[in-house]
Amino acid sequence: MQNGFTSDPRLAEGLDPELIAFIDGITTAYSHFPPFPTLDIATQRKVAAAVRAPWAEGGPVLHRSANRVIGQLRARIHVPGPGPLPALIYLHGGGWTFFSLDTHDRLMREYAARAGIAVIGIEYPLAPETRFPNQLTLLADLVRLVANRGEEWGIDPTRLAIGGDSAGANLALATALTLRDSDYGDALCGLVLNYGAFDARMETESYKLFADGRYLLGASEMETLWSNYVRERSQRADPFVSPILADLAGLPPTFMTITDLDVLRDENLAMKSELEAAQIPVSGGLYPGSVHSFLEAVSISALAAKALDDGAVWLRERFNVP
Repeated sequence: MQNGFTSDPRLAEGLDPELIAFIDGITTAYSHFPPFPTLDIATQRKVAAAVRAPWAEGGPVLHRSANRVIGQLRARIHVPGPGPLPALIYLHGGGWTFFSLDTHDRLMREYAARAGIAVIGIEYPLAPETRFPNQLTLLADLVRLVANRGEEWGIDPTRLAIGGDSAGANLALATALTLRDSDYGDALCGLVLNYGAFDARMETESYKLFADGRYLLGASEMETLWSNYVRERSQRADPFVSPILADLAGLPPTFMTITDLDVLRDENLAMKSELEAAQIPVSGGLYPGSVHSFLEAVSISALAAKALDDGAVWLRERFNVP
């Protein structure tokens, strides 16, 4: 067993050993179902949710977690204690196409417990049934609503951040850009961007290195997901679709969790550089040995726990939480 473990070729590529069980667990779970591309979209979503379900179990028990409707969107508000509390509005990943509040429930509870803040998870409409820019319109309206009426949900509306992972990070950043260009440019005091999809051109070196999807996300899958999100290919050059092309000036301070063995690695490193060039304070950075979605492996991964702690400390500082 030990010899087999140490001879795993992924370790030679720098993979954190504790993440082997996460990758193999996800891969094995999918193998119990018919080939994913042969399924219709509704069945794909059910399978993806079932595969992710074990990783959302356990974790912190909070003061309260309650489902609400905020504006036109279903939300789940995780509260670690009495309010009003500052809040992180969190957008789950899944390529704009998959996953939900349930698949990311533990991840959101981890942020709430570690940072001592409320986390508002949002159930935004999925692609391809809903496409750009409809999600951004709904999400920007939601932030405006929380900024105006947060007290109704136990939220301090003067201390709001927005974040997400993968496609959720894309939507969080694009929502912040939308608000910056409106009369709500000061509604957010922080951004949390976890291994986001920021560049629909898909031309970086990390796309070539990890195209085969051996670390849970491949190039062909990303091609499908980008196609699901936009109405036509020309929209991929829109800076609200590919924020790497945007004018980033005026955004709030940002925390980035950048994954290492991931097709999205290089565009995240480029985004960090572009934010810094725009004079946006950026914390966090690359987590060596990590893979896409690794924060969901916090039950078995010290690296995921460290990244969550780093983000939580930053949130506490941004929100002035003792």
